[in-house]
Amino acid sequence: MDASLDLIPALRAVTSIHVFGAGLNAERTSHTAVPELRQRGWRVVPVHPRDGGACIDGVPIRSTVEEGTTVEVAVLFLAPERARDQVRRLLMTPHETPPLVWFQPGAEDDIALEWLREAGWESVHADCIVRYSERHNLSRTSIETPWYRQISDEDGSGCSVWTAHGCDEHAEPPTTAVEWVGDLLDLKTSTTSVPTYIRSLCREDESLEACALRLSR
Repeated sequence: MDASLDLIPALRAVTSIHVFGAGLNAERTSHTAVPELRQRGWRVVPVHPRDGGACIDGVPIRSTVEEGTTVEVAVLFLAPERARDQVRRLLMTPHETPPLVWFQPGAEDDIALEWLREAGWESVHADCIVRYSERHNLSRTSIETPWYRQISDEDGSGCSVWTAHGCDEHAEPPTTAVEWVGDLLDLKTSTTSVPTYIRSLCREDESLEACALRLSR
């Protein structure tokens, strides 16, 4: 089934696509969707509760969506009950503009779809966002942005290790607790403690990107 052609201008206009369920299992379509959508120019944000801090082709996996960050398109590669839980969380989160919620085939949940209809949110089901973008040759100018990670020190001292990574730079999965992971846009907008602290360390006339790089040395 081909989703509505009305989605074409909307998808061309968005910068970011959050892919819920995209983790390290390379055999899952949620994993392969990340580089496929990334190659078309979108900023792709994989979200997986267990694999946060690891990477898919140099794209950092977040364990959750943090307060202050914007979700423009939420793609659900989840079982129906988990998709319903994620829709509930999205509906309970304040948004300047409600995101487009895209249920990948197999993720559809009638209750979640009804919630979205009642809330006046746009949703898509019975189509694959990767195949849809291929059929309609959708692409946009890509955004190259570095990403960052803070993990606990391996020696158990209680210290934290902050690292900066180039766009699409791969990093091995962390062996200690992940305290924060995200790209420059997350660092600018997230209201959680680590990004807020990093922003507070910016020197006068220093960009946030330069500050984050300085702190990693």
